Amino acid sequence: MADHHDTADEKASQATSLKAGSDGASLETDGPLNPEILPVLATELAEEIDRVKQERKEKKKAKKKKDKDDKDKGLGSSRGIETMFRTTYRVHMDLTSLADTKANIMISINGLIMSILIASIAPKLDANTWLLYPTVVFLIGCLTSMVFAILSARPRVSSQYVTLEDVRSNRKNILFFGNFGNMSERDFETGMIELMKNTDGLYTNMIRDVYGLGRVLVRKFTLLRISYTVFMVGLIVGVIMFILVFIFLTPDATVPLSFPLAPDPAGMPAQ
Repeated sequence: MADHHDTADEKASQATSLKAGSDGASLETDGPLNPEILPVLATELAEEIDRVKQERKEKKKAKKKKDKDDKDKGLGSSRGIETMFRTTYRVHMDLTSLADTKANIMISINGLIMSILIASIAPKLDANTWLLYPTVVFLIGCLTSMVFAILSARPRVSSQYVTLEDVRSNRKNILFFGNFGNMSERDFETGMIELMKNTDGLYTNMIRDVYGLGRVLVRKFTLLRISYTVFMVGLIVGVIMFILVFIFLTPDATVPLSFPLAPDPAGMPAQ
């Protein structure tokens, strides 16, 4: 009877040791392994493996559900947000470069036309007064178009005074150089470090920066549209006036540019 109890205690001790080993501890036994407890240990080990797998599945489901809820309620993934801002900034920079290129084209063309008109036609206005009207129309159209193109390409810098408290209270955008240009280097470093620690504030400043770039682009392209429209209207009206003047006013308004011939030896003027 005593041997039977010793055998049972030995089985229980070995089973406990093996179970502890399956939970992460080292597999240790007090003596030789009893073959009779192997089925019990196998069953307990299988149950433990199933329990761990079930816990992992539940954690994965809970994580997926949480990510889905966060996506439905708030912002998307960090990578998606970064891609959105990167693409938006690149598009805005490309559009800004395009607007400046268009403005430079208009400035060059209008400057060239005005130079040609002033150098070639202006000296002949005294002798050919009919050139005055179309020339004036051309000059006014080119000058107006050039002014709007220069306004479009002219840099615009904000002169607002921004302090570190404005940045901390999220009232101003520290990412725009016009705002932090009057801040000290220490305040700027402090504001940037605090902004990088605050994800919501960082996204807010980036959104404001994108909005500011958009406002600048709206102003640039509006002025460019006016410049191109004025240039087109002035060019059309000037060409039409030149044609009308050549057709209707040239015979009466043109002053002869040739000089009379010298009289012949008989004293009669040359015909």
